[in-house]
Amino acid sequence: MKYLHLIWAALFRSKTRTLLTLLSVVAAFLLFGMLDSVRVAFNAGGSVAGADRLVVASRLSITQTLPSRLTAQIASVPGVEKVVYANWFGGIYRDPKNFFPNFAVGPDYFELYPEYTIPADQLEAFKADRTGAIVGAALAERHGWKVGDTIPLQATIFPKDGSNDWSFTLRGIFELADDKRQGEENQLMFHWDYFNEANDYITDEIGWYMVKLSDIDQASQVARAIDAISANSDHETKTQTEQAFNQAFIKQFADIGLIVSAIMGAVFFTLLLLTGNTMAQAVRERIPELAVLKTIGFSSRSVLMLVLAESVLLVLLGGLLGLAIAAALMPAVSAASGGIVQLPTVQTQTWLVGLGLMLAIGLVVGLLPALRAMRLNIVDALAGR
Repeated sequence: MKYLHLIWAALFRSKTRTLLTLLSVVAAFLLFGMLDSVRVAFNAGGSVAGADRLVVASRLSITQTLPSRLTAQIASVPGVEKVVYANWFGGIYRDPKNFFPNFAVGPDYFELYPEYTIPADQLEAFKADRTGAIVGAALAERHGWKVGDTIPLQATIFPKDGSNDWSFTLRGIFELADDKRQGEENQLMFHWDYFNEANDYITDEIGWYMVKLSDIDQASQVARAIDAISANSDHETKTQTEQAFNQAFIKQFADIGLIVSAIMGAVFFTLLLLTGNTMAQAVRERIPELAVLKTIGFSSRSVLMLVLAESVLLVLLGGLLGLAIAAALMPAVSAASGGIVQLPTVQTQTWLVGLGLMLAIGLVVGLLPALRAMRLNIVDALAGR
């Protein structure tokens, strides 16, 4: 630590260059912090212990449906308080750019989600209308919908009477008080009975079941009992948490881990070139100063360590600031994801990986300039050769 003032002075010898390089490091680790946190979120959620709601879907793929007769069988499992079900619909409102999640849901679906606040009269109107629909407040506001409006959707999977045209009457609008979950307000739900009778594709098939537990401490036992119902059948199930189910749903469309790795590989390769060039230029400009340090008694090893420390400090300062900003932004990312990415901040795992990367990048980009400084000949350096 006694040489910290020397390292700091050398680092900010050219303030503009150092600040611009720092901004690049901050941007790189800000991106890393947010993307790696998302990756961690998508790889988490596998354990059902402590969960009060579980999702039962096909073990093979969530695109595979399950027989509706499982409803009664799942409801009879000890520890199950209530069972509801849903099917993915995948309709488009006017333009593919207006895509939003839309589902056919079974009776009493909203009893399983008391956090979805719906006026009682609207909920009753929805239950009484076979073609009724309920949407989230954010979705209704985005499209200017009011209760009583007709919402036309174009089916992408399930035609009706040979046509892709479906229409629903908006009977209710729900809200969520939790700011972190307000992304869930961007969805539409309608009656599974109507979907089951009207679509030309499947009958008496369920996309997934939602299970309310009477005791969260029995989550693991209940999950095993539910999966045992369909063991060795052509519709084996996998019971998991809602978070894990949402993650599996998203993974149908993209390999999150591969995407994150590819992006971060490109970012850190660019960062290596940038910071490596900065350190090489900084050492080249200070050759006479380094020669003076050797002249007054600094050993070659000491000069090597000073340059390496300067390189590591540069990356650490930018990296820590970038991860701190990512941690501050993660609650907003979690809220915008509609509850899929449930991370209040950057996880410990990401911090540890980030610190390792900072040290590694700092050492790699500083190694060649440090070796050059260590091998410096005093006479040649002072002579300007």
